[in-house]
Amino acid sequence: MRQDADPGLFGPDSVTWHLHGDPVMWIAGVRALYLQALHPVAVRGVMINSDFRKDAWGRLLRTASFVGTISYGTTDAAEAAGARVRKIHRLLGVDDPELLLWVHCAEVDSYLSVVRRSGVPLTDAQADRYIDEHRVSARLVGLDPRDVPATAGELADYFDAVRPRLAVGEDAHTVDAFLRRPPIQPALRPAREIVWRRVAALAYNSLPPYAHALYGRPAPPTDTVTYQLTAVGNLLRCIPARLRWRLPPGHILNAMARLGPATRPAPYKLRSQTAILDGPGRAQRIDGGDSTRWGKPG
Repeated sequence: MRQDADPGLFGPDSVTWHLHGDPVMWIAGVRALYLQALHPVAVRGVMINSDFRKDAWGRLLRTASFVGTISYGTTDAAEAAGARVRKIHRLLGVDDPELLLWVHCAEVDSYLSVVRRSGVPLTDAQADRYIDEHRVSARLVGLDPRDVPATAGELADYFDAVRPRLAVGEDAHTVDAFLRRPPIQPALRPAREIVWRRVAALAYNSLPPYAHALYGRPAPPTDTVTYQLTAVGNLLRCIPARLRWRLPPGHILNAMARLGPATRPAPYKLRSQTAILDGPGRAQRIDGGDSTRWGKPG
C-alpha cells in the first residue's frame, strides 16, 4: 500500500475491506431491508419521513453509496458522509438510538450472514472482528460505539432481547410488496421478472425462521437456501471484479487507484491473515438471532 495515502476508516487489512466488494452484498442489502421492516416503530419512521415509496430506487442506491464510501473512501469522505446522515436523521426526527441500533444490527447481521452462507471462508474470530469493525459505522450514523454489539455473541443477545418487539404490520407489508415487485419502467419489466424477483426471493429466504413466521410466508429448508446462496455467489463471482466495480460510483476502483493495486479486495486474502484462535461457541449465531452456524455446503 502506498504509505502516503489515506486508507480510510477500515483499510485493506480489515475484514470489511475484503467482504464489502463481494457481489452477494446486494442480496445481503435486500435481506437487511426485509429484516429492518420487522420493527414497527423503525419502519413507520421510514414511511413517514422519507420518500421511500416515491424514490425507492434512489434511496437504495444512496444507501449503497454510503456503505461504499465508508468502506473504501478516504477518512474525510467517510466522516462527511456520516455527518450528512446524522443531519438528515435529526431533521426528520429519526435519531432515536434504539431505532438506529436496530437498523445497524440488521445490516451487519445480514451482510455477515449472507456472505458466509455464500461460501466466503471466515473464521469465527474474523466474524467477531467484522462486527467490531462496524462499531465505527455505528458511530457515523449517531450511535455510541460502547452501546453497539462487538461480537457475534453480543449480536445474538441483542436479537434475543428485541425479538418480542418485532411484528409485521401494514408498513412491513408495504416494504415486502415493493421488494417483491418494485415499480419499474415497462421496458425493464422482463428483467424484473427474470432477475430481480429471484434476488428478492433469495434474500427473503435467507432470513431467520422467526422472520418467515412473522411475514407469514414459508421458505425452503435452510440447507437448500445455503446451497442456493453458494451457487449464486459463485456465479456472480465469475463476472470479472473490475467489470462489476465499474458500476457507479466506483468506490473500490477509486480506492485501488489511491492506495495501489495490491490493496485489491479479495476474500481469499483473509485466509492468509493471522487470526485469533477461535474459542468454543464464538460467532455461532449470526443470522438475525437464529442459532445456526453456516458454512459452504458439501
